[in-house]
Amino acid sequence: MQTESAADIVAPSSVAALAATLDYDAAPNEGDALPPLWHWIFFRPIAKQSLIAEDGHPRKGSFLPDLGLPRRMWAGGRLRFPAPVIVGERIARESTILDVSEKQGRTGKLGFVTVGHRIRCGELTAIEEEHDIVYREPAVPGAPAPAPTAAPRDAQWQRDIVPDETLLLRYSALTFNAHRIHYDKPYVTQVEGYPGLVVHGPLIATLLMDLLRRQLPDATVAGFSFKAQRPCFAGNALHLCGQPSADGKTVELWSKDHEGWLGMTARATLA
Repeated sequence: MQTESAADIVAPSSVAALAATLDYDAAPNEGDALPPLWHWIFFRPIAKQSLIAEDGHPRKGSFLPDLGLPRRMWAGGRLRFPAPVIVGERIARESTILDVSEKQGRTGKLGFVTVGHRIRCGELTAIEEEHDIVYREPAVPGAPAPAPTAAPRDAQWQRDIVPDETLLLRYSALTFNAHRIHYDKPYVTQVEGYPGLVVHGPLIATLLMDLLRRQLPDATVAGFSFKAQRPCFAGNALHLCGQPSADGKTVELWSKDHEGWLGMTARATLA
């Protein structure tokens, strides 16, 4: 079973940079709990420049397997938060390849890799995460896109933003993510076949969690799951929506694009 270990420090300067990127006036201070999903800006994938593939990702085959499918994106994940990550503290992560599978989809051959992460802050396990990655074949010009799904209309909460190139660049810099679909328009349109720059899946998930945080600032999130349904593109409106359950134990979250199509679904479980 393929495993990998990493260590980092929850640097206040990085936390402040993400807070500014998410448009907060102030950031969590040293000693405060890190907001859920903000840990994604740590454990950056630092690969030598000579080991970067054409798409901007580190070349596959060291930890992540090479399935012979060039396009790779976040598909979703599941997380538990048994203890807080503290700003200023050292953190350690153990990662394991949990599952690898392939299937034939409507748009061609697909590969799926699930990675398990266990993150410790001090002596405590702070985050348990399963991260789903999807691999795809090269884009085929003129191939039809999967049929979209209409987003729900019963949101109790909604926040509207327009993710622009600057937001994408700042998040890419924070996560040390050189995937060209987020900043190289000729590449993303001519090679990957998308109509524009793609908004990061983890950024949308973070924005959905941020919607909950803005609406319920005192809530403690015990678990979170999310699944990408359809890409969102820079320059188009992104609607962040939420619907808490009647008993207050869960919150359904989703994003919809400027045409009303469902982009991502998520569910937060509150402690």
